Amino acid sequence: MQKGAPFDKLHAGLYRHAMIILGIESSCDETAAALVTGDRQVLAHRLLGQEAAHAPFGGVVPEIAARAHVEALEPLIVAALADAKLTLADVDAIAATAGPGLIGGVMVGLVTGKALAHAAGKPLIAVNHLEGHALSPRLSDPDLEFPYLLLLVSGGHCQLLLVEGVGAYRRLATTIDDAAGEAFDKTAKLLGLGFPGGPAVERAAALGDPKAVPLPRPLKGSAEPHFSFAGLKSAVARVVGQYSPEDIAASFQAAVVDCLIDRTTKALRTSHGATALVVAGGVAANTAVRTALRGLASAHGLRFVAPPLWLCTDNAAMIGWAGAERFAAGLTDPLDVAARPRWPLDPNAEAVRGAGVKA
Repeated sequence: MQKGAPFDKLHAGLYRHAMIILGIESSCDETAAALVTGDRQVLAHRLLGQEAAHAPFGGVVPEIAARAHVEALEPLIVAALADAKLTLADVDAIAATAGPGLIGGVMVGLVTGKALAHAAGKPLIAVNHLEGHALSPRLSDPDLEFPYLLLLVSGGHCQLLLVEGVGAYRRLATTIDDAAGEAFDKTAKLLGLGFPGGPAVERAAALGDPKAVPLPRPLKGSAEPHFSFAGLKSAVARVVGQYSPEDIAASFQAAVVDCLIDRTTKALRTSHGATALVVAGGVAANTAVRTALRGLASAHGLRFVAPPLWLCTDNAAMIGWAGAERFAAGLTDPLDVAARPRWPLDPNAEAVRGAGVKA
């Protein structure tokens, strides 16, 4: 599904006083291009999803995703520039996701960004996809200041980070096995709810009883700070057929929310000086998750900040904005910068047991 720019202010001449960044995103199954200014205007945003291509498989197939990025990216960039009434010469820098993600897709976007930067003589900014999520709330909320406590929760990642500044992230917790978004997708597949799994589970959960199915809350109350959702996925698999899909979905969602709140509460005890509790990533679009976190922030006397729903899932506006933040800080990259399937925001974080090395 192709989506155009979500805003009406599309005449770039109004914004020439601010830097303009072309953002490119292709880390998973969304191909996107956007034009973003340093004063938080999204001049254009084009996105092409691949739901139909991956739906028969119940999940993203890397080879299919990479081929789709190759076919879609150039037309999306051309369309985004046209929407904004810009040419490549009007752009101040080009920001492209350089990881982490499915390496085939990441390489498509990064190589395209390199080619455009070289051809137009523009600076290249290699953006960490997770930094795009981490900084996206600052695109929609100009009052959000550093440092803030971030719950970054998506299909591939579940982390708590103290965001101290651009490029400055201190990881407080990560998942030791599966991410919350991955658990949503697996639950949707087990229940036959379709793909993508997160929205499908949320819709089914709205029709079910969150107390109907006894499901575990992995690591809730644990002394260690991390997350774990593999056991919850296994528990869902064991109860399929014993309860209605709606009751399982509602009970599963309630269990995820309980785990997120418990772990975030623990992190708040050590995040002195945080200006706000912030959530970002695809699972941040879930209403139950947002509602619970808003209540938690209020209980701790903090602002709660979440991007608009369209900024939660993968998009190029967040990559363009992260590029703008990095460009303003004087951070650019050489044309030989490498694509990275794994790229932690906090390279100094201690290794954790299990699969937490992914973070």
